Amino acid sequence: MTTTFPDISINTDRLVLRALEEADAPALAEMMNDELVGAWTAVPQPFTEAAAHRWITEYAPAERAAGRGLDLAVTEFLTQRLVGIVQLAHTDWRVRSTELSYIVAPWARGEGYASEAALATARWLFNDRKFERLELRTAADNTASQQVAQKIGCISEGVLRNACIARTRTEDGSWTELRTDFILWGLLPEDLDDVADQMAEAGYSSYTDWN
Repeated sequence: MTTTFPDISINTDRLVLRALEEADAPALAEMMNDELVGAWTAVPQPFTEAAAHRWITEYAPAERAAGRGLDLAVTEFLTQRLVGIVQLAHTDWRVRSTELSYIVAPWARGEGYASEAALATARWLFNDRKFERLELRTAADNTASQQVAQKIGCISEGVLRNACIARTRTEDGSWTELRTDFILWGLLPEDLDDVADQMAEAGYSSYTDWN
């Protein structure tokens, strides 16, 4: 049984999801220093270009080789500009389940890129890799991330109380941690049955091309 993800590229109408490249380091570092990324993720702040380079050349290849997950750059099809990241983690190959997360650059928000990339990844996992379950965890107050989960068909399965550590700015401008809840979302192959029609109505037509 295969227990690692392939070196994959996934194409949608507007996006290309591919392996991270060393040339992505400056844009990746800039994206990770955004205020919302600092608030809702565990990404170290500030996030340096050297840290981005280590992520690309060391962390991401090690995660894929060990079968734990997959890190994909999300780029605009026309400009090739880095608009975000999709990550798979905590993969259970026996259960055929993995956890999905996503980050979108501040300049690219509001365009539906997170939903488009997440849905394309889910379809690839279910159709090509024969996965049976996808999980998402969103902080209780992170409504934007929750909207993405809902758009791609996820079902809210419960609340993991006190399971999330978020961050907020203090008066002196530094970060301080605060504890909050995670909302657990689940996505199964059959949950995608109605999603394609809904996304098509929103103007997105193709989520099926990968190589």
